Amino acid sequence: MSTDVLKPERALRAGAASRQPSQAPRGRAALRLAARAGTVLSWSIVAIGALAMVVPFLWMLGVAFRTSADLYADPARLLPQHWTTHGVRAVLDQLPFTRLIINTFVFAGGTTLLLLLFDSMTAFALARLRFRGQNLVFVLVLATLMVPFQVTLVPVFLTLFHLGWLNSYQGLIIPRATSALGIFLLRQFFLQLPRELDDAARVDGAGNLTLYWRIILPNAKPALAALFIIQFSALWNDFLWPLVVTSDPNMQTLPAALTLFSSASGVDHAALMAGATISLAPLAIAFLLLQRFFVQGVASTGIK
Repeated sequence: MSTDVLKPERALRAGAASRQPSQAPRGRAALRLAARAGTVLSWSIVAIGALAMVVPFLWMLGVAFRTSADLYADPARLLPQHWTTHGVRAVLDQLPFTRLIINTFVFAGGTTLLLLLFDSMTAFALARLRFRGQNLVFVLVLATLMVPFQVTLVPVFLTLFHLGWLNSYQGLIIPRATSALGIFLLRQFFLQLPRELDDAARVDGAGNLTLYWRIILPNAKPALAALFIIQFSALWNDFLWPLVVTSDPNMQTLPAALTLFSSASGVDHAALMAGATISLAPLAIAFLLLQRFFVQGVASTGIK
């Protein structure tokens, strides 16, 4: 009787064993199919995002080189049917474009370099030194992030007026030469660097200035490059501050001049888009020169 009971169990085991080899390939095929579907979905999302980023730039480029008939054509085309350099010639002939580019570069580049210096020094003191009220100072710095720049625009303008710094490079640069966001970002990065770097440098007789310049800054290149790109692009495209501080056409920056140009000569979309296209070139060059720092580890310490 026990033998009769065991026979069905053995049959079930044999049947399950015979089905396992056929189920395994189907399971692997399902996994491969799911992986391919995930890959296709991921690349589809990336392609949609890339199109959303690229199409506005292509439209701007197309408007800069199209005629008025193409501009108001129905249906609209992404690229012009008849290419023309009217917009480029208009913006170069009617505006002191070289002077505007120089002013914008001096304003954005000079302000960004001073900002990196001052913000890194402040972040070094808050991250690597110990002094009374250190946390209070950091909280006050963060509190300024909640104060919009427009709130302090009038007091800063009056200060520049009494100093006689309106329509000058120092008036453009110095009030914008520090940033609470930059101090916060660099402080958080400096905190990740190991204290062994400080101890080794101090054993060799390094002071605070040597430690900051020879040890901390070389190991903070990724953070400095990221902050440079963020601030340089923001200052290059800044419109309000240069418009308030400068009224002399020889001291204006490119965004302010392009806006005044459009209001003085009517809305010449081709000229405006040509000016915007040319103004993007320095930003693209700056990013291409500094993009290699973004691939480095954010927490890179330099310890061999």
